[in-house]
Amino acid sequence: MRLIKNPDEARRLARTILSDILLYNQAKVKEGIEKDSLFDVLTEELTEGKKYYESMVDEDIRQATNFFSEAVVDVLVKQGGKIKSEIW
Repeated sequence: MRLIKNPDEARRLARTILSDILLYNQAKVKEGIEKDSLFDVLTEELTEGKKYYESMVDEDIRQATNFFSEAVVDVLVKQGGKIKSEIW
């Protein structure tokens, strides 16, 4: 298996993982945003996604960037912004 050493590829992988989490867990994302418990509701999925990301991306890239965390915000939180929430 080839580890990803290109930052653009690593960023795309992170966004793809989070897009899949959003796609396959729409009800959980909606509930998590509405009840301000997004990270609690998706703990298992986010942990699994991060493990996969870390297994595919070179450690130097992971240490130098926050692509996975950025993707959490960009994909889950911003796209979930259409959902009504008292705090968002």
